[in-house]
Amino acid sequence: MLNLHFGKLLQAAAIFVASDDCCRAGDVPQTRQGETISALDGERQPLLYWAPDTSAEESTPLLVFLHSWSSDYQQDNSKWLQACAEHNWIWLHPNFRGINQSPNACGSRFARQDVLDAIAFARRCWNVDPQRIYLAGVSGGGHMALLMAGHHPNEFSAVSAWVGPADLAEWHRFHTKNGEPQKYAVMIEQSLGGAPGTSAVVDADYRDRSSVFHLAHVGDLPVSIWAGVEDGHSGSVPIRHSLTAFNTIAETHGDPAISETEMSELSTLKKLTSPLASDQGRDLMPGKSILLRRHSGESMITIFVGGHESHPAVALEWLSAKRHAVTVR
Repeated sequence: MLNLHFGKLLQAAAIFVASDDCCRAGDVPQTRQGETISALDGERQPLLYWAPDTSAEESTPLLVFLHSWSSDYQQDNSKWLQACAEHNWIWLHPNFRGINQSPNACGSRFARQDVLDAIAFARRCWNVDPQRIYLAGVSGGGHMALLMAGHHPNEFSAVSAWVGPADLAEWHRFHTKNGEPQKYAVMIEQSLGGAPGTSAVVDADYRDRSSVFHLAHVGDLPVSIWAGVEDGHSGSVPIRHSLTAFNTIAETHGDPAISETEMSELSTLKKLTSPLASDQGRDLMPGKSILLRRHSGESMITIFVGGHESHPAVALEWLSAKRHAVTVR
């Protein structure tokens, strides 16, 4: 009965949609605010959106972009919005419970449902191409993008995740110094009810919200993982998170994993002593040296010379080549 009630709320929710002209290169369009009502608990969640004026009639790709760890839907991600508008794609910037410092944020089932509800919002408003529903995120958004890929692989056509933590227990340990949890470890504890090892219930929640335990379910969903080799040194997320996430996908496909030796070299030496031919190219990343690139099916990982950063044009170029029909809800 409760689900039926929220279903009626969703249908009754007012949706205000305005169209904007397609952007010229270099322009950042004006976003508008919408709202979803959670199919799980009825919580109202804001979002920002932009859509080309042709999207009501013409089948149009959708990019769902996920804000970072310490921010919410109002975060300035204009460089990603601009790239999206230049491709003439619909842009969604959902809140999914905002900053990761409360139990229903930080990749909870409620936060994950908010992302799915945002897609449903878009499908009610515009003619969304069901083979081109893309998901992307950076840092905390990268964490959520990989988590959505693992928990809901049939809902997306392709996923681009940048510099995101894949194992929250490991990330908590990284941000605990001399037994004292630092900023991100404190936020994790606020979200998950304690440090790893607090209880069996807490540990189960760590697993539920860590993509490394779910990416074996991605199947044929294309997932691209990107990280700068300096991250974890000058940045907050060691590249081992990205490498381990990719290995989970590769092992599921029966493809070779990145070896422990290679992961150690990249993490300490910041290079490979014996790179493969695939590690030498610069395609998709002009001006950036590639230190490692591996493929598994349509998924791939790239470790590049850089830090805790993202490159929207690179992400959208890779996403734009992917067509993958999603489950229609």
